[in-house]
Amino acid sequence: MTDAQQSPDEPEAEPKPDPEPSEAAAASAGTGTGPAVSETFAEGMAAAARRAGFAPAADGEPVNGHALLAAMGGIRGLVEAVLPGLVFLVVYTLTRRTIPDQSLVLSLIAPVVIGVVFLILRRAVRQTVTPAIGGLFGAGFSAVLALFSGNAADAFLPGFWTNGVYGAVLLVSALVGWPVLGLAVGFLMNDGITWRDDPSKRRVLTVLTLCWAALFALRLIVQLPLYFADNVEWLGAAKLIMGIPLYAPLLVVSWLVVRSIYPAPGSAGTTSAGASED
Repeated sequence: MTDAQQSPDEPEAEPKPDPEPSEAAAASAGTGTGPAVSETFAEGMAAAARRAGFAPAADGEPVNGHALLAAMGGIRGLVEAVLPGLVFLVVYTLTRRTIPDQSLVLSLIAPVVIGVVFLILRRAVRQTVTPAIGGLFGAGFSAVLALFSGNAADAFLPGFWTNGVYGAVLLVSALVGWPVLGLAVGFLMNDGITWRDDPSKRRVLTVLTLCWAALFALRLIVQLPLYFADNVEWLGAAKLIMGIPLYAPLLVVSWLVVRSIYPAPGSAGTTSAGASED
């Protein structure tokens, strides 16, 4: 019976209480953006793990050449990662003695031109241009630093800063008990931070984080002396050798380790993310 049809003598029905809000809604009402921040953080950490190449491990893919290549961005990703540095090294080496006055400019412009070509190619085939833009910005910034100082070795300064920051963050996170790799893999595997309650997972993910920190530290240990010695040719070669050739094996090892502590969906021993209790 509607309100318009209700008899005047009939007692007025008590209004039904609104359904109790869920815990998530209650938390949202109390903190405003609490769940949104948590979800955003989780998505961000999972995205970081995917970019690092751990998504195939989460999907249960076998470790093979095709999967490894895909984790590193495919053929295009490898070319975009290696070619600018290789072009810089070749151009600088060929022109340093023949045309020394123009060697610096030519060797710095060449990677920028390569970056522009990559950007145009990605746009032409309607692929995401974010990697190309990042590479172009990096090449351009390095070129500006070197041209401003007049020293070709200064083109490697952004790489030193990047390795230093990444290595420091990874090292500190492992030492304080919140390894970055654990956070990224945990959210990628829908495990959140419950891996911290498992001593085995916590230990393994801490060791992996320290291994990645060691990679960045090793690059600095090898390359900084070459920079201070102004040995640009060997510095360029060291950067290429300590790039993909070191990154790929460590990625494979990390991939295998993650698969060992997070069995593929449907395999024996697989548990749901929320199965563990405090």
